[in-house]
Amino acid sequence: MTESRRHLHKNEHRPERTWPGERAGTQQPGAEPGWPGFKTLRVARIVPETAAVSSIYLSSTDHTPLPESRPGQYLSLRLAIGEAAPTVRSYSLSAVPTADTYRISVKHEPHGQVSGYLHGTLRPGDLVDIASPRGTFVLEEGTRPVVLVSAGIGATPVLAMLHRLAAARDPRPVWWIHTAHDRAHHAFADETHTLLAQLPHAHEHIYYTAGAVPHPGEPHVTQGRPTAPSLAAMGVPTDADAYLCGPPAFMDDLGGYLREYGLRPERIHTEQFSALPAINPGVTPTAAIRPHQPPGPPGSGPLITFARSGITTPWSPAHASLLDLAEACDIPTRWSCRTGVCHTCVTHLVTGDITYTTPPLELPEAGTILVCCSTPATEVVLDL
Repeated sequence: MTESRRHLHKNEHRPERTWPGERAGTQQPGAEPGWPGFKTLRVARIVPETAAVSSIYLSSTDHTPLPESRPGQYLSLRLAIGEAAPTVRSYSLSAVPTADTYRISVKHEPHGQVSGYLHGTLRPGDLVDIASPRGTFVLEEGTRPVVLVSAGIGATPVLAMLHRLAAARDPRPVWWIHTAHDRAHHAFADETHTLLAQLPHAHEHIYYTAGAVPHPGEPHVTQGRPTAPSLAAMGVPTDADAYLCGPPAFMDDLGGYLREYGLRPERIHTEQFSALPAINPGVTPTAAIRPHQPPGPPGSGPLITFARSGITTPWSPAHASLLDLAEACDIPTRWSCRTGVCHTCVTHLVTGDITYTTPPLELPEAGTILVCCSTPATEVVLDL
């Protein structure tokens, strides 16, 4: 834990609360990691779901039970690809874990180095370094209706939620609303249809954006995209809890439709698989800049990985803090005071140790750090 005398924060077990396909890694703090840092798991099998999506099943190497996750959480993978520094990517668990197996499902992006490696090189029996389940985008307990909304590979975290609901034969009304290009690109189509059939009050609505006319035997399939009027026609209750995952524009549109329809904003939960938008006072650039290596000569210190942004770079004491390094890499940052007071910059620590250069007014939750006033004591992986 945090040693107040030295202000050293170590990655540890902690309770927590939520990304679908590839996410390059800042979630806000929230569920308990089952183990600190990374642990080696074995690829048990790889199952193609569509031409572009495959599910990867991971099991322990010593046959010990894997920690349970909350539906909607994700795993972070550390991969050594070629001669470059290890790369960290995060993928949602796409099913409820069994005692000995996790499942993630990955879309092969045309120019994705990591997704290309997972699809083209990874084989059953290979070993992969995995951080235990994390994330705050999770299915809440309760009695209110549930609305699961997704597009493309964004189905993965809400699919895990659907698995949990089906396993419990949950009596809550459930709406499954998914958008895909067409039937050939619709991953988990049969799986979700089967799961929904196990629920007493399930409603399935599928949208295909391509021009093909839906099959007459599938009345739940509509050509086009969900709209505000179509959501109203589905009879979605305004007291429901909604969970959205997909491209940012999709979530913005659907979240807006649901708010206009009458759902309370705090009951609309979204999962984002890229860097969070910046929260910075004063004047900041408005144009999006792709994260990059920091300018100047490379440092000689421990490696710092910004998992959500896909950047790994050695630490240099030329930077005053981890926040300063993130800004030098044009990684969207979240800060206000820069002195450890406001906690706006709180960031999940996947692995590693840090030292606070300025003692925070109040220490953040275990498993998180304040990047505005901290420097690395060891190699560090941040969900930023």
